Amino acid sequence: MPTVGVKRDLLFTALGRTYTDEEFDELCFEYGLELDEITSEKEIISREQGGSKASGASDVILYKIDVPANRYDLLCLEGLVRGLQVFMNKMEAPRYRRVRPVSGEPQRLVITKETAAVRPHAVAAVLRNITFTQERYDSFIELQDKLHQNVCRKRSLVAIGTHDLDTISGPFTYTAKPPGEISFKPLNQTKEYTATQLMSLYKTDSHLKHFLHIIEDKPVYPVIYDSNGVVLSMPPIINGDHSKISLETKNVFIECTATDVTKAKIVLDMMVTMFSEYCAQPFTVEEAEVVYPDGKTCKYPELAYRKEKLSSEFINRKVGINESTETLARLLTKMCLRSEVTGAGDEIEVEIPPTRSDVIHACDIMEDAAMAFGFNNIPYTTPLTYTVAHQLPVNKLTELLRQELAAAGFTEALTFALCSKEDIADKLGKKISETRAVHIANPKTAEFQVARTTLLPGLLKTVAANRKMPLPLKLFEISDVVLKDETKDVGARNSRRFCAVYYNKSPGFEVIHGLLDRTMQLLEEKSARGDGYHIQAAE
Repeated sequence: MPTVGVKRDLLFTALGRTYTDEEFDELCFEYGLELDEITSEKEIISREQGGSKASGASDVILYKIDVPANRYDLLCLEGLVRGLQVFMNKMEAPRYRRVRPVSGEPQRLVITKETAAVRPHAVAAVLRNITFTQERYDSFIELQDKLHQNVCRKRSLVAIGTHDLDTISGPFTYTAKPPGEISFKPLNQTKEYTATQLMSLYKTDSHLKHFLHIIEDKPVYPVIYDSNGVVLSMPPIINGDHSKISLETKNVFIECTATDVTKAKIVLDMMVTMFSEYCAQPFTVEEAEVVYPDGKTCKYPELAYRKEKLSSEFINRKVGINESTETLARLLTKMCLRSEVTGAGDEIEVEIPPTRSDVIHACDIMEDAAMAFGFNNIPYTTPLTYTVAHQLPVNKLTELLRQELAAAGFTEALTFALCSKEDIADKLGKKISETRAVHIANPKTAEFQVARTTLLPGLLKTVAANRKMPLPLKLFEISDVVLKDETKDVGARNSRRFCAVYYNKSPGFEVIHGLLDRTMQLLEEKSARGDGYHIQAAE
Protein backbone atom coordinates (compact mmCIF):
# COMPACT_ATOMS: atom_id res chain seq x y z
CA MET A 1 0.00 0.00 0.00
CA PRO A 2 1.30 3.50 -0.78
CA THR A 3 2.16 5.63 2.23
CA VAL A 4 1.37 9.36 2.17
CA GLY A 5 3.30 11.67 4.48
CA VAL A 6 1.43 14.84 5.53
CA LYS A 7 2.36 17.54 8.03
CA ARG A 8 0.04 17.19 11.01
CA ASP A 9 -0.54 20.92 11.57
CA LEU A 10 -1.25 21.56 7.87
CA LEU A 11 -3.70 18.66 7.85
CA PHE A 12 -5.55 19.88 10.94
CA THR A 13 -5.71 23.43 9.54
CA ALA A 14 -7.22 22.13 6.31
CA LEU A 15 -9.71 19.94 8.25
CA GLY A 16 -10.75 22.91 10.38
CA ARG A 17 -10.02 21.38 13.79
CA THR A 18 -7.35 19.58 15.78
CA TYR A 19 -7.43 15.92 16.77
CA THR A 20 -5.53 13.85 19.27
CA ASP A 21 -3.45 11.09 17.69
CA GLU A 22 -6.01 8.52 18.89
CA GLU A 23 -8.95 10.49 17.44
CA PHE A 24 -7.29 10.87 14.06
CA ASP A 25 -6.29 7.19 14.03
CA GLU A 26 -9.95 6.30 14.62
CA LEU A 27 -11.10 8.68 11.85
CA CYS A 28 -8.64 7.07 9.41
CA PHE A 29 -9.91 3.60 10.31
CA GLU A 30 -13.52 4.63 9.77
CA TYR A 31 -12.59 5.95 6.32
CA GLY A 32 -10.72 2.77 5.36
CA LEU A 33 -7.21 4.17 5.93
CA GLU A 34 -4.53 3.39 8.48
CA LEU A 35 -2.37 5.85 10.43
CA ASP A 36 0.85 3.90 10.08
CA GLU A 37 3.34 6.10 11.91
CA ILE A 38 3.70 9.43 13.72
CA THR A 39 7.18 10.78 13.10
CA SER A 40 9.16 13.79 11.86
CA GLU A 41 11.66 14.48 9.12
CA LYS A 42 14.41 14.66 11.74
CA GLU A 43 13.45 11.30 13.23
CA ILE A 44 13.34 9.63 9.79
CA ILE A 45 16.80 10.91 8.80
CA SER A 46 18.22 10.03 12.21
CA ARG A 47 16.86 6.48 11.93
CA GLU A 48 18.02 5.92 8.34
CA GLN A 49 21.30 7.86 8.19
CA GLY A 50 22.34 8.45 11.79
CA GLY A 51 21.90 11.29 14.27
CA SER A 52 24.71 13.45 12.83
CA LYS A 53 22.95 13.78 9.46
CA ALA A 54 19.69 14.91 11.09
CA SER A 55 21.02 18.02 12.84
CA GLY A 56 19.39 20.56 10.49
CA ALA A 57 16.23 18.60 9.70
CA SER A 58 12.70 19.74 10.58
CA ASP A 59 10.96 18.74 13.82
CA VAL A 60 7.49 19.22 12.29
CA ILE A 61 5.24 16.24 13.13
CA LEU A 62 4.43 14.04 10.12
CA TYR A 63 1.56 11.59 9.82
CA LYS A 64 2.36 8.58 7.65
CA ILE A 65 -0.97 7.28 6.33
CA ASP A 66 -1.41 3.98 4.46
CA VAL A 67 -3.71 4.45 1.46
CA PRO A 68 -5.31 1.65 -0.64
CA ALA A 69 -3.26 1.13 -3.80
CA ASN A 70 -6.19 1.94 -6.13
CA ARG A 71 -7.24 5.17 -4.36
CA TYR A 72 -5.14 7.58 -6.42
CA ASP A 73 -7.32 10.48 -5.19
CA LEU A 74 -5.91 10.10 -1.66
CA LEU A 75 -2.22 10.34 -2.56
CA CYS A 76 -1.89 14.01 -1.59
CA LEU A 77 -3.03 16.34 1.20
CA GLU A 78 -5.66 17.99 -1.02
CA GLY A 79 -7.42 14.73 -1.95
CA LEU A 80 -7.14 13.35 1.58
CA VAL A 81 -8.69 16.44 3.17
CA ARG A 82 -11.43 16.64 0.54
CA GLY A 83 -12.36 12.98 1.06
CA LEU A 84 -12.43 13.31 4.87
CA GLN A 85 -14.45 16.55 4.75
CA VAL A 86 -17.10 14.93 2.55
CA PHE A 87 -17.06 11.82 4.76
CA MET A 88 -17.73 13.96 7.85
CA ASN A 89 -20.52 15.88 6.04
CA LYS A 90 -18.57 19.15 6.30
CA MET A 91 -18.75 19.79 2.56
CA GLU A 92 -20.35 18.38 -0.58
CA ALA A 93 -18.19 16.57 -3.12
CA PRO A 94 -17.14 19.24 -5.65
CA ARG A 95 -18.13 19.05 -9.32
CA TYR A 96 -15.19 19.25 -11.69
CA ARG A 97 -15.71 21.10 -14.98
CA ARG A 98 -13.72 21.33 -18.18
CA VAL A 99 -13.89 24.84 -19.64
CA ARG A 100 -12.75 26.56 -22.81
CA PRO A 101 -10.13 29.34 -22.61
CA VAL A 102 -11.59 32.76 -21.78
CA SER A 103 -9.89 34.16 -24.87
CA GLY A 104 -8.34 32.48 -27.90
CA GLU A 105 -8.15 28.83 -28.91
CA PRO A 106 -7.31 25.90 -26.60
CA GLN A 107 -3.69 24.81 -26.32
CA ARG A 108 -2.94 22.13 -28.90
CA LEU A 109 -0.61 19.12 -28.71
CA VAL A 110 0.14 17.47 -32.07
CA ILE A 111 1.34 13.84 -32.02
CA THR A 112 3.49 12.71 -34.97
CA LYS A 113 3.59 9.17 -36.35
CA GLU A 114 7.22 8.68 -35.19
CA THR A 115 6.05 8.28 -31.59
CA ALA A 116 4.39 4.94 -32.42
CA ALA A 117 7.77 3.22 -31.95
CA VAL A 118 8.17 4.37 -28.32
CA ARG A 119 5.23 6.03 -26.54
CA PRO A 120 2.30 6.54 -28.91
CA HIS A 121 -0.19 8.30 -26.61
CA ALA A 122 -0.38 11.74 -25.04
CA VAL A 123 -2.99 13.81 -23.19
CA ALA A 124 -2.84 17.40 -21.91
CA ALA A 125 -4.65 20.09 -19.90
CA VAL A 126 -4.11 23.58 -18.44
CA LEU A 127 -4.52 24.79 -14.85
CA ARG A 128 -5.28 28.50 -15.39
CA ASN A 129 -4.65 31.25 -12.79
CA ILE A 130 -3.43 28.86 -10.11
CA THR A 131 -1.91 30.17 -6.86
CA PHE A 132 0.99 28.23 -5.34
CA THR A 133 2.36 28.47 -1.82
CA GLN A 134 5.41 26.48 -0.74
CA GLU A 135 3.18 23.77 0.78
CA ARG A 136 0.95 23.56 -2.30
CA TYR A 137 3.98 23.43 -4.59
CA ASP A 138 5.59 20.64 -2.54
CA SER A 139 2.31 18.68 -2.59
CA PHE A 140 2.02 19.18 -6.37
CA ILE A 141 5.49 17.72 -6.95
CA GLU A 142 4.96 14.89 -4.45
CA LEU A 143 1.69 13.83 -6.09
CA GLN A 144 3.54 13.42 -9.40
CA ASP A 145 6.11 11.18 -7.67
CA LYS A 146 3.39 9.10 -5.98
CA LEU A 147 1.50 8.62 -9.26
CA HIS A 148 4.74 7.74 -11.07
CA GLN A 149 5.47 5.03 -8.52
CA ASN A 150 1.89 3.73 -8.43
CA VAL A 151 -0.48 3.82 -11.42
CA CYS A 152 2.30 4.88 -13.82
CA ARG A 153 4.34 1.78 -12.91
CA LYS A 154 7.58 3.72 -12.44
CA ARG A 155 6.92 5.79 -15.58
CA SER A 156 6.80 2.73 -17.85
CA LEU A 157 3.07 3.24 -18.56
CA VAL A 158 2.72 7.01 -18.07
CA ALA A 159 5.11 9.94 -17.54
CA ILE A 160 3.87 13.31 -16.27
CA GLY A 161 5.34 16.64 -17.39
CA THR A 162 4.34 19.99 -15.83
CA HIS A 163 5.38 23.31 -17.38
CA ASP A 164 5.03 27.05 -16.83
CA LEU A 165 2.74 27.94 -19.74
CA ASP A 166 3.85 31.60 -19.73
CA THR A 167 7.42 30.60 -20.70
CA ILE A 168 6.39 28.58 -23.78
CA SER A 169 4.03 29.00 -26.71
CA GLY A 170 1.75 26.51 -28.43
CA PRO A 171 0.93 24.61 -30.48
CA PHE A 172 3.15 21.87 -29.08
CA THR A 173 4.57 18.93 -31.01
CA TYR A 174 5.08 15.47 -29.56
CA THR A 175 7.48 13.54 -31.77
CA ALA A 176 10.37 11.06 -31.61
CA LYS A 177 13.91 11.60 -32.91
CA PRO A 178 17.27 9.80 -32.84
CA PRO A 179 19.00 10.68 -29.53
CA GLY A 180 21.85 12.49 -31.28
CA GLU A 181 19.38 15.00 -32.77
CA ILE A 182 17.79 15.98 -29.44
CA SER A 183 19.60 18.76 -27.56
CA PHE A 184 18.33 20.89 -24.66
CA LYS A 185 19.10 22.12 -21.13
CA PRO A 186 17.48 19.61 -18.73
CA LEU A 187 15.89 20.49 -15.40
CA ASN A 188 18.33 21.96 -12.84
CA GLN A 189 21.34 21.79 -15.21
CA THR A 190 23.43 24.73 -16.41
CA LYS A 191 24.19 23.70 -20.02
CA GLU A 192 22.71 21.87 -22.97
CA TYR A 193 23.16 18.13 -23.49
CA THR A 194 22.23 15.77 -26.29
CA ALA A 195 19.91 12.91 -25.35
CA THR A 196 22.84 10.48 -25.66
CA GLN A 197 24.90 12.55 -23.21
CA LEU A 198 21.93 12.77 -20.84
CA MET A 199 21.61 8.99 -20.67
CA SER A 200 25.27 8.77 -19.61
CA LEU A 201 24.88 11.66 -17.17
CA TYR A 202 21.88 10.13 -15.39
CA LYS A 203 23.34 6.61 -15.05
CA THR A 204 24.78 7.79 -11.73
CA ASP A 205 21.68 9.76 -10.65
CA SER A 206 20.06 7.97 -7.71
CA HIS A 207 16.55 9.02 -8.79
CA LEU A 208 16.54 9.05 -12.59
CA LYS A 209 18.75 6.01 -13.31
CA HIS A 210 15.77 3.72 -12.59
CA PHE A 211 13.86 5.08 -15.63
CA LEU A 212 16.62 5.05 -18.29
CA HIS A 213 15.95 1.46 -19.35
CA ILE A 214 12.48 2.41 -20.62
CA ILE A 215 13.85 4.13 -23.75
CA GLU A 216 17.65 3.73 -23.85
CA ASP A 217 17.54 0.79 -26.28
CA LYS A 218 15.05 2.49 -28.63
CA PRO A 219 16.25 3.88 -31.99
CA VAL A 220 14.31 7.11 -31.33
CA TYR A 221 13.53 9.01 -28.10
CA PRO A 222 10.23 10.84 -27.45
CA VAL A 223 10.44 14.62 -27.16
CA ILE A 224 7.97 17.54 -26.88
CA TYR A 225 8.67 20.94 -28.53
CA ASP A 226 6.80 24.21 -28.45
CA SER A 227 6.16 26.33 -31.57
CA ASN A 228 9.59 28.02 -31.18
CA GLY A 229 11.48 24.71 -31.01
CA VAL A 230 12.00 24.88 -27.24
CA VAL A 231 12.15 21.43 -25.66
CA LEU A 232 9.50 20.98 -22.92
CA SER A 233 10.50 17.45 -21.96
CA MET A 234 12.07 14.18 -23.01
CA PRO A 235 9.59 11.72 -21.48
CA PRO A 236 9.82 9.62 -19.41
CA ILE A 237 13.23 10.87 -18.25
CA ILE A 238 13.42 14.61 -17.64
CA ASN A 239 11.71 17.95 -18.28
CA GLY A 240 13.44 20.94 -19.83
CA ASP A 241 14.78 23.66 -17.52
CA HIS A 242 13.25 26.43 -19.67
CA SER A 243 9.63 25.66 -18.70
CA LYS A 244 10.09 24.57 -15.08
CA ILE A 245 7.37 25.66 -12.68
CA SER A 246 7.99 27.78 -9.57
CA LEU A 247 6.02 29.44 -6.78
CA GLU A 248 5.37 32.38 -9.14
CA THR A 249 3.86 30.17 -11.88
CA LYS A 250 0.26 31.17 -12.62
CA ASN A 251 -0.61 28.89 -15.58
CA VAL A 252 0.47 25.24 -15.65
CA PHE A 253 0.52 23.14 -18.82
CA ILE A 254 0.30 19.43 -17.92
CA GLU A 255 1.16 16.72 -20.45
CA CYS A 256 1.15 12.96 -19.92
CA THR A 257 2.81 10.67 -22.45
CA ALA A 258 1.97 7.00 -22.27
CA THR A 259 1.96 3.49 -23.65
CA ASP A 260 -1.52 3.02 -22.12
CA VAL A 261 -4.00 5.78 -22.99
CA THR A 262 -6.53 4.73 -20.29
CA LYS A 263 -3.91 5.11 -17.56
CA ALA A 264 -2.86 8.45 -19.07
CA LYS A 265 -6.44 9.78 -18.81
CA ILE A 266 -6.67 8.64 -15.17
CA VAL A 267 -3.35 10.28 -14.26
CA LEU A 268 -4.28 13.57 -15.97
CA ASP A 269 -7.68 13.58 -14.23
CA MET A 270 -5.99 13.06 -10.86
CA MET A 271 -3.46 15.86 -11.36
CA VAL A 272 -6.04 18.46 -12.43
CA THR A 273 -8.84 17.52 -10.00
CA MET A 274 -6.53 17.58 -6.98
CA PHE A 275 -5.09 21.04 -7.68
CA SER A 276 -7.87 22.83 -9.58
CA GLU A 277 -9.17 24.02 -6.19
CA TYR A 278 -6.30 26.55 -6.18
CA CYS A 279 -7.37 28.09 -9.51
CA ALA A 280 -9.14 31.46 -9.69
CA GLN A 281 -12.25 29.48 -10.67
CA PRO A 282 -12.04 26.51 -8.26
CA PHE A 283 -12.53 23.01 -9.69
CA THR A 284 -12.40 24.17 -13.32
CA VAL A 285 -9.80 22.93 -15.77
CA GLU A 286 -8.98 24.51 -19.11
CA GLU A 287 -9.22 22.02 -21.95
CA ALA A 288 -6.43 21.19 -24.40
CA GLU A 289 -6.69 19.57 -27.81
CA VAL A 290 -4.62 16.55 -28.80
CA VAL A 291 -4.26 15.85 -32.52
CA TYR A 292 -3.37 12.25 -33.42
CA PRO A 293 -1.30 11.22 -36.48
CA ASP A 294 -4.47 10.13 -38.32
CA GLY A 295 -5.94 13.62 -37.94
CA LYS A 296 -8.37 12.74 -35.14
CA THR A 297 -8.73 15.47 -32.48
CA CYS A 298 -9.58 14.75 -28.83
CA LYS A 299 -10.21 17.16 -25.98
CA TYR A 300 -8.72 16.56 -22.54
CA PRO A 301 -9.11 16.21 -19.63
CA GLU A 302 -12.20 14.04 -19.98
CA LEU A 303 -13.40 14.55 -16.36
CA ALA A 304 -16.09 11.99 -17.16
CA TYR A 305 -18.94 11.37 -14.73
CA ARG A 306 -20.81 8.11 -15.15
CA LYS A 307 -23.86 6.61 -13.47
CA GLU A 308 -24.44 3.09 -12.14
CA LYS A 309 -27.64 1.59 -10.78
CA LEU A 310 -27.87 -1.09 -8.11
CA SER A 311 -30.39 -2.27 -5.54
CA SER A 312 -30.26 -1.69 -1.81
CA GLU A 313 -31.08 -5.41 -1.39
CA PHE A 314 -27.76 -6.24 -3.10
CA ILE A 315 -25.81 -3.98 -0.71
CA ASN A 316 -27.63 -5.21 2.40
CA ARG A 317 -27.19 -8.86 1.45
CA LYS A 318 -23.51 -8.58 0.59
CA VAL A 319 -22.55 -6.44 3.60
CA GLY A 320 -24.78 -8.26 6.09
CA ILE A 321 -26.87 -5.29 7.22
CA ASN A 322 -30.50 -4.19 6.92
CA GLU A 323 -30.63 -0.47 6.06
CA SER A 324 -33.21 1.51 4.10
CA THR A 325 -32.58 2.60 0.53
CA GLU A 326 -32.43 6.27 1.62
CA THR A 327 -29.85 5.50 4.33
CA LEU A 328 -27.62 3.60 1.89
CA ALA A 329 -27.83 6.49 -0.60
CA ARG A 330 -26.67 8.87 2.16
CA LEU A 331 -23.81 6.54 3.11
CA LEU A 332 -22.58 6.37 -0.48
CA THR A 333 -22.76 10.16 -0.82
CA LYS A 334 -20.38 10.36 2.18
CA MET A 335 -17.82 8.44 0.08
CA CYS A 336 -17.89 11.05 -2.74
CA LEU A 337 -20.32 8.86 -4.70
CA ARG A 338 -23.35 11.16 -5.08
CA SER A 339 -26.39 8.86 -4.85
CA GLU A 340 -30.14 9.21 -5.26
CA VAL A 341 -33.12 6.91 -4.77
CA THR A 342 -34.74 6.50 -8.20
CA GLY A 343 -38.14 5.42 -6.87
CA ALA A 344 -38.11 2.26 -8.98
CA GLY A 345 -38.36 -0.31 -6.21
CA ASP A 346 -35.20 -0.25 -4.07
CA GLU A 347 -32.96 1.05 -6.86
CA ILE A 348 -30.16 3.54 -6.15
CA GLU A 349 -28.50 5.63 -8.88
CA VAL A 350 -24.85 6.30 -8.08
CA GLU A 351 -22.76 8.96 -9.82
CA ILE A 352 -19.07 8.07 -10.06
CA PRO A 353 -16.80 11.15 -10.31
CA PRO A 354 -13.56 11.30 -12.35
CA THR A 355 -11.56 11.03 -9.11
CA ARG A 356 -12.89 7.52 -8.41
CA SER A 357 -11.31 5.43 -11.16
CA ASP A 358 -11.18 2.56 -8.62
CA VAL A 359 -14.97 2.08 -8.88
CA ILE A 360 -15.45 -0.43 -11.70
CA HIS A 361 -18.21 -2.82 -10.61
CA ALA A 362 -21.25 -2.83 -8.31
CA CYS A 363 -19.16 -4.65 -5.69
CA ASP A 364 -16.86 -1.60 -5.45
CA ILE A 365 -19.87 0.56 -4.61
CA MET A 366 -21.04 -2.02 -2.08
CA GLU A 367 -17.59 -1.93 -0.43
CA ASP A 368 -17.82 1.86 -0.04
CA ALA A 369 -21.27 1.51 1.53
CA ALA A 370 -19.83 -0.98 4.04
CA MET A 371 -16.98 1.43 4.82
CA ALA A 372 -19.35 4.36 5.36
CA PHE A 373 -21.61 2.21 7.55
CA GLY A 374 -18.57 1.22 9.62
CA PHE A 375 -17.05 -2.24 9.65
CA ASN A 376 -17.27 -2.31 13.44
CA ASN A 377 -21.01 -1.62 13.21
CA ILE A 378 -21.78 -4.67 11.04
CA PRO A 379 -23.57 -7.19 13.30
CA TYR A 380 -21.96 -10.54 14.01
CA THR A 381 -23.77 -13.49 12.44
CA THR A 382 -23.40 -17.23 12.77
CA PRO A 383 -22.25 -18.91 9.53
CA LEU A 384 -25.09 -20.74 7.75
CA THR A 385 -22.88 -23.75 7.03
CA TYR A 386 -20.56 -25.60 9.36
CA THR A 387 -17.39 -27.30 8.19
CA VAL A 388 -14.70 -29.12 10.14
CA ALA A 389 -11.26 -28.45 8.74
CA HIS A 390 -8.51 -31.05 8.69
CA GLN A 391 -5.13 -31.46 7.05
CA LEU A 392 -4.70 -33.02 3.66
CA PRO A 393 -3.34 -36.55 4.20
CA VAL A 394 -0.12 -35.78 2.30
CA ASN A 395 0.50 -32.70 4.47
CA LYS A 396 -0.14 -34.65 7.67
CA LEU A 397 2.29 -37.35 6.55
CA THR A 398 4.86 -34.69 5.61
CA GLU A 399 4.65 -33.06 9.06
CA LEU A 400 5.07 -36.39 10.85
CA LEU A 401 8.03 -37.31 8.64
CA ARG A 402 9.73 -33.94 9.21
CA GLN A 403 9.70 -34.52 12.98
CA GLU A 404 11.30 -37.95 12.62
CA LEU A 405 13.97 -36.75 10.17
CA ALA A 406 14.90 -33.93 12.52
CA ALA A 407 15.11 -36.47 15.35
CA ALA A 408 17.56 -38.43 13.17
CA GLY A 409 19.93 -35.45 13.29
CA PHE A 410 19.14 -33.81 9.94
CA THR A 411 18.38 -30.11 9.50
CA GLU A 412 15.47 -29.04 7.31
CA ALA A 413 16.13 -26.62 4.44
CA LEU A 414 13.54 -24.59 2.52
CA THR A 415 14.72 -23.67 -0.96
CA PHE A 416 13.16 -21.77 -3.86
CA ALA A 417 10.62 -23.55 -6.06
CA LEU A 418 12.10 -21.73 -9.09
CA CYS A 419 15.64 -22.26 -10.35
CA SER A 420 17.78 -21.82 -13.47
CA LYS A 421 17.75 -24.24 -16.41
CA GLU A 422 21.36 -25.19 -15.63
CA ASP A 423 20.46 -26.22 -12.07
CA ILE A 424 18.13 -29.03 -13.14
CA ALA A 425 19.88 -29.96 -16.41
CA ASP A 426 23.55 -29.20 -17.17
CA LYS A 427 24.73 -29.29 -13.56
CA LEU A 428 23.05 -32.69 -13.06
CA GLY A 429 24.30 -34.07 -16.38
CA LYS A 430 20.89 -34.03 -18.03
CA LYS A 431 19.34 -32.39 -21.07
CA ILE A 432 16.72 -29.72 -20.34
CA SER A 433 14.34 -31.34 -22.85
CA GLU A 434 14.33 -34.56 -20.79
CA THR A 435 13.39 -32.88 -17.49
CA ARG A 436 9.67 -32.16 -18.22
CA ALA A 437 10.26 -28.76 -16.60
CA VAL A 438 7.69 -25.96 -16.61
CA HIS A 439 9.33 -22.81 -18.04
CA ILE A 440 8.65 -19.21 -16.99
CA ALA A 441 7.63 -17.19 -20.08
CA ASN A 442 9.27 -13.92 -19.01
CA PRO A 443 11.87 -14.63 -16.28
CA LYS A 444 13.14 -11.49 -14.50
CA THR A 445 16.44 -13.15 -13.60
CA ALA A 446 18.52 -16.11 -14.78
CA GLU A 447 18.15 -17.66 -11.32
CA PHE A 448 14.39 -18.16 -11.79
CA GLN A 449 13.81 -19.59 -15.28
CA VAL A 450 12.01 -22.88 -14.58
CA ALA A 451 10.06 -24.63 -11.83
CA ARG A 452 12.22 -27.25 -10.15
CA THR A 453 11.78 -30.88 -11.16
CA THR A 454 13.98 -32.17 -8.34
CA LEU A 455 14.91 -30.97 -4.83
CA LEU A 456 18.60 -31.88 -5.18
CA PRO A 457 19.92 -28.63 -6.78
CA GLY A 458 18.43 -26.54 -3.95
CA LEU A 459 20.16 -28.63 -1.29
CA LEU A 460 23.47 -28.66 -3.17
CA LYS A 461 23.34 -24.85 -3.48
CA THR A 462 22.61 -24.68 0.26
CA VAL A 463 25.70 -26.80 0.96
CA ALA A 464 27.76 -24.57 -1.37
CA ALA A 465 26.62 -21.45 0.46
CA ASN A 466 27.48 -22.96 3.88
CA ARG A 467 30.92 -24.46 3.27
CA LYS A 468 32.37 -22.48 6.18
CA MET A 469 30.03 -24.24 8.61
CA PRO A 470 31.52 -27.06 10.74
CA LEU A 471 31.15 -30.54 9.20
CA PRO A 472 29.22 -32.69 8.80
CA LEU A 473 26.28 -30.96 7.12
CA LYS A 474 23.14 -33.12 7.23
CA LEU A 475 20.27 -31.50 5.30
CA PHE A 476 16.85 -32.62 4.13
CA GLU A 477 13.84 -31.10 2.39
CA ILE A 478 10.29 -32.32 1.84
CA SER A 479 8.55 -30.08 -0.70
CA ASP A 480 6.76 -30.06 -4.03
CA VAL A 481 8.33 -30.20 -7.46
CA VAL A 482 6.43 -29.24 -10.61
CA LEU A 483 6.18 -31.57 -13.61
CA LYS A 484 4.47 -31.22 -16.99
CA ASP A 485 1.37 -33.38 -17.21
CA GLU A 486 -0.87 -33.21 -20.28
CA THR A 487 -3.68 -34.98 -18.42
CA LYS A 488 -4.15 -32.00 -16.04
CA ASP A 489 -6.27 -28.99 -16.97
CA VAL A 490 -3.33 -26.63 -16.36
CA GLY A 491 -0.81 -28.86 -18.11
CA ALA A 492 1.26 -29.50 -14.98
CA ARG A 493 1.05 -31.07 -11.53
CA ASN A 494 2.75 -30.80 -8.15
CA SER A 495 4.54 -33.86 -6.79
CA ARG A 496 5.68 -34.13 -3.13
CA ARG A 497 9.33 -35.23 -2.89
CA PHE A 498 11.83 -36.02 -0.16
CA CYS A 499 15.56 -35.34 -0.57
CA ALA A 500 18.46 -35.61 1.88
CA VAL A 501 22.16 -34.71 1.59
CA TYR A 502 25.09 -35.73 3.82
CA TYR A 503 28.27 -33.67 3.42
CA ASN A 504 31.51 -34.56 5.23
CA LYS A 505 35.21 -35.19 4.67
CA SER A 506 34.38 -38.86 4.10
CA PRO A 507 31.49 -40.01 1.85
CA GLY A 508 29.30 -41.36 4.69
CA PHE A 509 27.17 -43.57 2.45
CA GLU A 510 26.06 -45.54 5.48
CA VAL A 511 24.49 -42.38 6.99
CA ILE A 512 22.23 -41.78 3.99
CA HIS A 513 21.55 -45.52 3.71
CA GLY A 514 20.51 -45.55 7.37
CA LEU A 515 18.25 -42.55 6.89
CA LEU A 516 16.59 -44.24 3.90
CA ASP A 517 15.97 -47.41 5.90
CA ARG A 518 14.57 -45.40 8.82
CA THR A 519 12.25 -43.49 6.49
CA MET A 520 10.97 -46.68 4.86
CA GLN A 521 10.50 -48.24 8.31
CA LEU A 522 8.30 -45.28 9.29
CA LEU A 523 6.35 -45.60 6.02
CA GLU A 524 5.98 -49.34 6.64
CA GLU A 525 7.65 -50.30 3.35
CA LYS A 526 9.44 -53.65 3.26
CA SER A 527 13.02 -54.03 2.03
CA ALA A 528 12.42 -56.47 -0.82
CA ARG A 529 12.66 -56.48 -4.62
CA GLY A 530 9.36 -56.25 -6.41
CA ASP A 531 7.11 -55.83 -3.38
CA GLY A 532 8.93 -53.09 -1.44
CA TYR A 533 12.09 -51.06 -1.90
CA HIS A 534 15.69 -51.93 -2.72
CA ILE A 535 18.88 -50.06 -3.62
CA GLN A 536 21.20 -50.76 -6.53
CA ALA A 537 24.26 -49.18 -8.12
CA ALA A 538 23.77 -46.47 -10.75
CA GLU A 539 25.90 -44.09 -12.82
